[in-house]
Amino acid sequence: MNTRFYNVKILTKGPEFEILEGEVWVEGNRITCVGKPKEEKVKFDHEIDGKGNLLMPGFKNAHTHSAMTFLRSYADDLPLLDWLNKQVFPMEAKLTPDDIYDLSKLAILEYLTSGITSNFDMYLTPETIAQASVDMGFRTVMVGGVNNFSQSVQELEKWYEHYNHFHELIRFELGLHAEYTASEQLMRELAELAETYHAPVYTHMSETEEETKGCIERHGKTPTAYLDSLGMFNYGGGGYHCVWVNEEDMKIFKERGMSVVTNPGSNTKLASGIAPIRQMMEMGINIGIGTDGPASNNCLDMFREMFLTTGLAKLREKDASCVDADQVLFMATTGSAKAMRLFDCDTVAEGKLADLILIDLHQPNMQPINNLTKNLVYSGSKQNVALTMVNGKILYQNGQFSVGEDPEKIYEKANQIAKRCKES
Repeated sequence: MNTRFYNVKILTKGPEFEILEGEVWVEGNRITCVGKPKEEKVKFDHEIDGKGNLLMPGFKNAHTHSAMTFLRSYADDLPLLDWLNKQVFPMEAKLTPDDIYDLSKLAILEYLTSGITSNFDMYLTPETIAQASVDMGFRTVMVGGVNNFSQSVQELEKWYEHYNHFHELIRFELGLHAEYTASEQLMRELAELAETYHAPVYTHMSETEEETKGCIERHGKTPTAYLDSLGMFNYGGGGYHCVWVNEEDMKIFKERGMSVVTNPGSNTKLASGIAPIRQMMEMGINIGIGTDGPASNNCLDMFREMFLTTGLAKLREKDASCVDADQVLFMATTGSAKAMRLFDCDTVAEGKLADLILIDLHQPNMQPINNLTKNLVYSGSKQNVALTMVNGKILYQNGQFSVGEDPEKIYEKANQIAKRCKES
């Protein structure tokens, strides 16, 4: 399938973004032309007049739990540990692998409407998560969430071997749910597995003040320092949330080449705090952005996350000039791609994978066009996503999905699952 986008503005590689005008050609799943059209003849299956709209790399949701769609608006307005232990974990225990397949599909529909072309998904059944993504044509990097209650290091090794050779849209990374849900023996085993494969490890880290203080009481170290002392991050990786990290923690992130994935929507709703984004940037740490799951956010909307990333940082530092919109846009695209190790679909450039979105500028919230990138972060919304392409295939265009299934059937299944779990 070959697609020609013409009469488009093109967002170039950041963080110093420039806007080109011209064409983008996609042949198969790769970008073959950016800017001035080539003289060679290509037979195109689709030729799309961009009408002066903006073509840019898709957003990457660098931390989520997709199948938690069934808990959207179910257990709101609770502190994190009560929310997790009294509401979420008991409900999740009722899910079947088939449920997770159907619920993941619902999340993918929402990702597409938000211009998200890939996600970093930590959840329970990789086999059905991977199949849902493949069936929908969506790119997913799965990450383990080993803990005392579900998953094992042996399972992670099996999944790591299998899903990194499963399908071009699927990858798998090693992961720990969190220090506070795993025994030291389990964490040491995971560190040994990372050493065996020279692999990065990702985990929830310093999400709340209580979590961080608890780790210091148990081990005399912060979660970052403690896990690093076990050899967990010898080959990099990343931390989700990282709200309560200190300077020493950030030095470990920098030295280990780790990424921070900030989740401002979830952290705001659960009152977890505001991450020190400016200090992380000043130390040169790569930062990505994630929505977290739809039970704690409750929406999977990268526009809202971008606004909160910069807005909360300004509020925290009492400085309206810090964490510039262009830097945040870079985090949501290239920064998240780096965190997910998706180096092949991070920018609009020849040879890259065609994970692209078209932003409708012909709407009131995008006018006048004084500064396109700042418009995206400060006034953009999902209503501006006119098209979402993953791996060279258009999955969403002008409010319509092309995912091989009627969205209404997906909605119906999700409601049936939610009802069964509440009543059982």
